[in-house]
Amino acid sequence: MEPINGKAVRVHNLVKVFGKFRAIDDISFDVAEGEIFGFLGPNGAGKTTTIKVLCGLLRPTSGQAWVAGLDVSTQFEEIRKHIGYMSQKFSLYEDLTVQENLDFYGGIYGLPPEKKLDRHTWVLEMAGLSGKGSMITADLAIGWKQRLALGCAVLHEPPILFLDEPTSGVDPMSRRGFWELIHDMARRGVTVFVTTHYMEEAEYCHRLALMGSGKIIAAGTPGELRTRWMEDTVLELECDELSKALDLLEHEESLTEVAVFGRLLHLVAPDPDLAVGRVRERLTAAGLPIFRLEPVAPSLEDVFVTLTQKRVDLGRSA
Repeated sequence: MEPINGKAVRVHNLVKVFGKFRAIDDISFDVAEGEIFGFLGPNGAGKTTTIKVLCGLLRPTSGQAWVAGLDVSTQFEEIRKHIGYMSQKFSLYEDLTVQENLDFYGGIYGLPPEKKLDRHTWVLEMAGLSGKGSMITADLAIGWKQRLALGCAVLHEPPILFLDEPTSGVDPMSRRGFWELIHDMARRGVTVFVTTHYMEEAEYCHRLALMGSGKIIAAGTPGELRTRWMEDTVLELECDELSKALDLLEHEESLTEVAVFGRLLHLVAPDPDLAVGRVRERLTAAGLPIFRLEPVAPSLEDVFVTLTQKRVDLGRSA
């Protein structure tokens, strides 16, 4: 089934309600074929619910969505033949061997016998498990488990792949290797829809939607989000006693946001000249030396925190 107008995924005014809770609140977006599209947001933002609706695991309350040209409301069984899905929770059977998991998922996806050997060999090589098919899955390191789970999700070579926080709990080196695999799949034409709450991972996506409280707050490429959606200036502060500086600046009126950024503070200011003077005045009066205070390019975390805070402020004033 071909994507609609070159789009692998199309979503229009999608809503999912559980009782009185709107997990998905009237969202619209599309994903192009061969694109890595990311949903970025904290736990509870609605990312996982959206993926489950698109994979045919949940029925939408209202709105429309198509995956591979198929309607998620009426053709969910057919959709599952065209997608791979890797859930947030580790989905393999830990008491089975690596090979047994491959055999099981190959059967679920209806992998043709003539493709079985080639696909199993590919997964084992990709996961770094060649010659280890007899290992019990529970004994694998978490990075190997995640790569094996990815391999099982794409055994049948689906054109669209849904990954729900696939690197949660994975060390940074394994996480980077995992993303190299994702980019390799996208280069071969696979559409990848991925959710994450890791800001640094969002940089790997071609396009992003920032999500909060069931709504899409902003969308675009990582570069567009940093430039188009960040109206204020971000100041980076390096000083002694970070926690004390944070307490001193949290209620500074010239700043709209103060956040810890590693061993630094990021300060968001509508008027940076005014803010620099006020920050220096406050910290000097408290006896805290400033090593560096200067404007920097906003990170995606800066953008997300700022936009989320604006939504909170609008809600309070409504």
